[in-house]
Amino acid sequence: MKKIVILISGRGSNMQALLKAKLPCSIAAVISNRADAGGLSIAQAHGIPTAVVSHRDYADRESFDAALAQTIDSYQPDFVVLAGFMRILTAGFVARYHGRLVNIHPSLLPAYGGLDTHARALHDGVRIHGCTVHFVTPDLDHGPIIIQAAVPVLCDDTAQTLAARVLREEHRIYLQAIRWLCQDEVKLSENGRVLFNSRKHTSHPLISPGLE
Repeated sequence: MKKIVILISGRGSNMQALLKAKLPCSIAAVISNRADAGGLSIAQAHGIPTAVVSHRDYADRESFDAALAQTIDSYQPDFVVLAGFMRILTAGFVARYHGRLVNIHPSLLPAYGGLDTHARALHDGVRIHGCTVHFVTPDLDHGPIIIQAAVPVLCDDTAQTLAARVLREEHRIYLQAIRWLCQDEVKLSENGRVLFNSRKHTSHPLISPGLE
């Protein structure tokens, strides 16, 4: 059975979804860069080992990433799963876990990388928004895409209501992506393309506002 390590910085909503799901893997540990991250106590309540590697204890990103990698490697995971981990990782760290490091982002990448994705989408007047699970590369929020989910943007949406709608889909597609990875259904090729094994693609258009 494959093993995963989850990295968090806060309450870990997507982490909680992973803990509750019956995934074909074992969660070896939950690691945070913040000792006050709410997700740590939740992981402990599920019997999951936890660790803290505080970025404030290191002079630069490289030394922090080296300490973080050492802690991760002590659990010997097959995959490292970012679930609200709010640190920009160095190219060396990303290369260390090439093809084994995944993230979920609250937008339909490559649109709206970075922060405040929902407010930016509303400002631009887009009609369809969503979330993306992708392999992590040194190019922030632009790694090869594994799966996406789209939701309509409603006329009376606020950043908060749109975020809640997107978050429900995050919890669905992250589980699917991790399940695929742990069952060897998807992988990252040497040329940086996402490859699926025996996965049929279907066409389900989302049109917003709907056609009459």
